[in-house]
Amino acid sequence: MEKEYIDLFEFQTRLKEGVECLFPKRLWIRAEVSAVKARQGGHCWLELSQSDRSGLVAKASAVIWSSRYRFIAPYFESVTGSPIQEGMVILVEIQVSYSQLYGLSLIVNDIDPEYSLGLKELERQRTVERLQREGLMGLQQELELPVLPGRLAVISAEDAAGYRDFTRHLEENPYGFSFDVTLFPALMQGAECPKSVISALDAVLDSGVDYDAVLVLRGGGARLDLACFDDYEMAAVIAQYPVPVLTAIGHDQDHHVCDMVAHAYFKTPTALADGIISMFEEEDARISSLQARLKVACVGRVAAAEAAVEVIRRRVLGGFSMKLSAMESALQLLRTRIQAADPRRVLERGYALVLDGGGRVLKTASGRGPGDNVSVMFADGTLRCTVNEAVEK
Repeated sequence: MEKEYIDLFEFQTRLKEGVECLFPKRLWIRAEVSAVKARQGGHCWLELSQSDRSGLVAKASAVIWSSRYRFIAPYFESVTGSPIQEGMVILVEIQVSYSQLYGLSLIVNDIDPEYSLGLKELERQRTVERLQREGLMGLQQELELPVLPGRLAVISAEDAAGYRDFTRHLEENPYGFSFDVTLFPALMQGAECPKSVISALDAVLDSGVDYDAVLVLRGGGARLDLACFDDYEMAAVIAQYPVPVLTAIGHDQDHHVCDMVAHAYFKTPTALADGIISMFEEEDARISSLQARLKVACVGRVAAAEAAVEVIRRRVLGGFSMKLSAMESALQLLRTRIQAADPRRVLERGYALVLDGGGRVLKTASGRGPGDNVSVMFADGTLRCTVNEAVEK
C-alpha cells in the first residue's frame, strides 16, 4: 500500500503559513543577547536566548537589516552608553518570518534601550536596599584614613588609561611628595569583574603589608560596562573591608553602589590623585603655619626675655649705684670724722702732744720728775726735752 506524503517544500510552506498566521503582527519579546555579528554599513545578526536555573531553555536567531540597523544601533548606544553586546537583556520588537530555505527567523524592527537600562537600575536599587537592611552602608566611614596616606594599594587593570593617568598625576605632583604605590591587577568590566576585584582585595590583605588605603580605579566607559560595580557581592566585601577603600570609577555622571559603600569616592582617577595630593598639601601648609607661628612665638619670647633682662639689668645697676652712693656717703662721713679726729688738726689749733721717752702719750704730769726725757710735739715739729722740775697743783 502506497504511503501518503508531502514534499519538503510543501511542508515548509505550511509551517510558514502557520507561523506567520499565528504571529501576523509585530510583537515585543524579552531575551538575552548571546551572540552578535555586525558589519559596519551592513546587517546585524543576533542570537537571542533565555535561561533559568536549569540552564538554557530557548534560543532563536534574529536579524536587523542594514536599513534599520544604521538607525537602531547609534540610538541604542546614545541612550545606554554601550553598543549592543553579549550578555545584555533587551526588549526587541520583532516580526516573525519563516523561510522554506532558512527556517524560522526573527526580523528586528526596533530595540527599546530604556528597558535595558531599567533592568540594571532596578537591580541596582534592590542592591542598595539590601545593603541598607544588612547595616553595611556607612561601615567604611567608621575607619580612620591616615592624615598622610602614602602607602597605597591600587586595584585596576594594568593597561587601563585611568590607572596610568592616576600614577602619572601622582608622580608629577609639583610639591615633590613621594608615594609608595602597588598595583593588584583585576578585570574592571564584564561578568568576571566582581570576582576579580574581590580576589584582588583578598590579595592586598594576604600581602602582609599595612597599606594606608586601597584604591579601586577605572577610568570611564559605557554605562552598561560599568554596571558590574553595582554588584552586591563586591559592594558587601568593600563595605566590610578593614582598610579604607577609595573608589574612582567612571565619569562625572556615574555613581555606583561600590562608591556608596566606600570610605570615599572620586569622579575620576585623576581627581582621586588630586585628592591625595591635597591631603599632603594641607598637612604641609599646616606644618608651615605651625613653623611660622613657632618662629613668631620664639621671637616674641626672646624679645620678652631680653626686655626682662634689661629691666633686671637696670634694676641691678640702679640698686648698685644707690648702694655705691650710700657707701661713698658713709665713707665720706667716716673720712670727715677721721680727719676731724686727726691729732695733727688739734696741734694746728695751738695744742701740743707730750710723749714720754718710750713714745707713750702723757696725759698727766704725775709720775714725772727731774731728769726724765719727754718729747713735745707741735704741728710743725717736735721738741726733745728734759724735765727740770715737776710742779704739782
